[in-house]
Amino acid sequence: MAEKFSFARNSSDLSTDQGFQFEFVCDRCGTAVRSSFQTSALGMASGVLDAASSLLGGLFSSAADVGDRVRSAAWKRAHDAAFQEACREVQGEFVQCPRCQAWVCRSGCWNERKGLCKSCAPDLGVEMAAAQSSKAVEEVWAHAQMAEEDKHLSEEEWREGIRATCPSCGAALPRKVRFCPQCGGKISQARHCTQCGGKLDPADRFCPSCGAVAQTPEA
Repeated sequence: MAEKFSFARNSSDLSTDQGFQFEFVCDRCGTAVRSSFQTSALGMASGVLDAASSLLGGLFSSAADVGDRVRSAAWKRAHDAAFQEACREVQGEFVQCPRCQAWVCRSGCWNERKGLCKSCAPDLGVEMAAAQSSKAVEEVWAHAQMAEEDKHLSEEEWREGIRATCPSCGAALPRKVRFCPQCGGKISQARHCTQCGGKLDPADRFCPSCGAVAQTPEA
């Protein structure tokens, strides 16, 4: 029975007439590992025949043709044997994920504790650090895009959406402000439930926390 080639999908053939070598690539990060170069006796013999044929003007051309025909069969068998040996050589460098079936490098893309590749089972510490960094960058950009006059607002205030018009007089607001520049009315009027103290949105008619009737917005 023919031997199965485990790495056939993620391997490249770097073999030449002089010998055999193969490169195996991690499906996740692309890290490549090359097998040791295996010298081919058939390739060297074929090279001698080719050189003799060119030097002696075709005297050995028939011998070279015979060598090519032998090479086409014997070389392929030697090539397959070399590939099997290369697979065994790099076997410890790669592992196949039982969930996604990807071949990944054991050194960087394999979660040993979970028995899965890191695409299926990421390192939680790394993911947490990345999430925190991403959130920090978002906040830096959000704050940097604010107008200078708005940067004195608290974090809770600048995280809120910006209102386009005054709720009292309807005048357009040029930026995020606390009071209307036309009528002096308060733009963001905080509302709290008189029963439980929960915060109310401007359109709330009943408290979402306790169900009490919402009162008039605070002055």
